[in-house]
Amino acid sequence: MKKLLIALLSISAIGAGIVQADVEGVSNAKPDMDDAMLEQTDMEKAENAGVEQAELYNPGGIGGVESLRGMSELEATRAADSFKKYPREQVIQSDYVYQPPLIPHNIRGYEVSLNANKCLACHSWKNASEMGATKVSVTHYVNREDAVLADVSPRRYFCLQCHVPQANAKPLVENEFKPVDSLQ
Repeated sequence: MKKLLIALLSISAIGAGIVQADVEGVSNAKPDMDDAMLEQTDMEKAENAGVEQAELYNPGGIGGVESLRGMSELEATRAADSFKKYPREQVIQSDYVYQPPLIPHNIRGYEVSLNANKCLACHSWKNASEMGATKVSVTHYVNREDAVLADVSPRRYFCLQCHVPQANAKPLVENEFKPVDSLQ
């Protein structure tokens, strides 16, 4: 990598010298340059071949990106996917042991920030029974030194780091996860 960087800097310096010499009316020929310095390096040949290959597959030079959501031209804006439906009455089962529970409702517009946590309005121990919501796990009231706190631990305060809304969305990639037999 270091050699490649030095080679590129050398070529840039030589190119700048040739341009400068041409501007001053001096001949472009450099008597102290040998033919080996003028030949393309293997790396430059590979880079040029890559450019030629890209031009072959992307005529016109516009190019495109193919992702799991489909083909999209670089200069075009693809229409946004429609919002997913959140099945309120149906609980989607966990896929693996210790998976954080999924959120069985829409959370659009919920503020979860340093100043407010809308989730705790229903799920805190104080409000859960009144609201008919699941209580926050006791593990969320323990700090990193294993001390039990009176309120949710700061490291567990931002619910959406682990918990996500469940949606009946078509998977982009097939799930081939298989739990061990003893955990089924």
